[in-house]
Amino acid sequence: MTESPASSNAPKMNLSTKLAFGAGDSGTALTAMVLISYLSPFLTDVAGLKPELAGLTQLVGKVWDSINDPMVGILSDRTQSKKGRRYPWMIWGAIPFGLFFFSQWLVPSFGGGSEGQQWGLFWYYTAVSILFNAFYTVVNLPYTALTAELTQDYDERTSLNSFRFAFSIGSSILALIIGLVTAQIFKDQQVRYLVLGGICAVLSVLPVYWCVWGTQKQAKAMAAIDPELGQSVSMPIVQQIKVAFSNVPFLYVVGIYLCSWMAVQLTAGIIPYYVKSWMRLPEFHVSTVLLAVQGTAMGMLFFWSRVSARYGKKAVYFMGMSLWLIAQVGLASIQPGQTVLLYVLAVMAGFGVSTAYLIPWSMLPDVIELDELNTGQRREGVFYSFIVFLQKICLGLAVNQVLQSLGANGYIPPTKEIPIPIQPQAVLDVIRQVVGVLPAFALIIGMVLAYFYPITKAKHAEIMLQLEERKRQQ
Repeated sequence: MTESPASSNAPKMNLSTKLAFGAGDSGTALTAMVLISYLSPFLTDVAGLKPELAGLTQLVGKVWDSINDPMVGILSDRTQSKKGRRYPWMIWGAIPFGLFFFSQWLVPSFGGGSEGQQWGLFWYYTAVSILFNAFYTVVNLPYTALTAELTQDYDERTSLNSFRFAFSIGSSILALIIGLVTAQIFKDQQVRYLVLGGICAVLSVLPVYWCVWGTQKQAKAMAAIDPELGQSVSMPIVQQIKVAFSNVPFLYVVGIYLCSWMAVQLTAGIIPYYVKSWMRLPEFHVSTVLLAVQGTAMGMLFFWSRVSARYGKKAVYFMGMSLWLIAQVGLASIQPGQTVLLYVLAVMAGFGVSTAYLIPWSMLPDVIELDELNTGQRREGVFYSFIVFLQKICLGLAVNQVLQSLGANGYIPPTKEIPIPIQPQAVLDVIRQVVGVLPAFALIIGMVLAYFYPITKAKHAEIMLQLEERKRQQ
């Protein structure tokens, strides 16, 4: 395989740089896992919000989150600083990000009786969600855009993302372990969630600074070789959006990412209800089932990275998705009492979840190079922000619809006297559809899109050669 001169002349990343880059995803992954796994049951079962309002407050937060993604992406592309385009956002956003995460686990009291308390809590959690998601984006989106600025090598990007998602999944596992331990120590659920939020808030902030400190040298070295990497983008915003969505491979990556992560987050979000209400298992099984998925996903990351280097990204995606699809269908089919089979399916799902972490994010930098070839500008922030923008809109709508359906069909929250109430059949039907049918449908669509994805390893090498030739002629 012919390497472009840019790739061959670029400094190879050492282990410490890869570790620092991987650490940058720890805080956001930690908070994301806590929120997707525990926020809905916290709102409905501890704070006492009706499922309909709990769904609505999360929808509002996700809609705002999706709106601020393109804003931050475009602004970070335009940032001019001695520290580059991305690092100032991460440095200044990290502490507010941790503070507003912690604020989501408080249960304030409001006057006005039961109805006043409901709407007071709704507006409180909505406001905190908007602020947390804003700073989540300020930290995370510039970080993800660093991938294309640290290396231009096709395979090294997959390796780099292996480190990123090793930290990401590792932090997700840590979040679940903290959740499991706090559940065993603190019997009062409100205290448990407050301690969980406080510990994870602190742990979410520190790795951001490790990432900034540990990757700046590599970023500066790459910028010296390719000055386009550090240039702010001058193209008008409307034109940027138009060009981004006229990039056909980008649309494929968007679809693959949306389908993969819709399956991940729908399953993670419904698991607390599935384990307790359908499988009739104690609450600690929520964390252990998710640990089985995430632990397997983490263990498979570097295996899939090696397979990708030999057989390509699409082949890896098909292997992982096939196993995951079987697992999702199985989750919809098993019956209460089949606990061992539940864990077997969780491990199978982990094989696919690993590829959902690795492959779409490894494809996106290749799309950015194609855009640079077509437009003459590098616009990582635009592409990263719009893919996450669409994902969050879809996820917000999906989670809201799930909670609305649970509420409309008569979901019964647990009490101290009845910790695992028997739910109406309509609620159980909703839970099984969300844990099996909807994710399986999304995975099938993702596999179809991956089949037609046009940028192969050979095509990417051709793009890089054309970019280098154009730069020599300037």
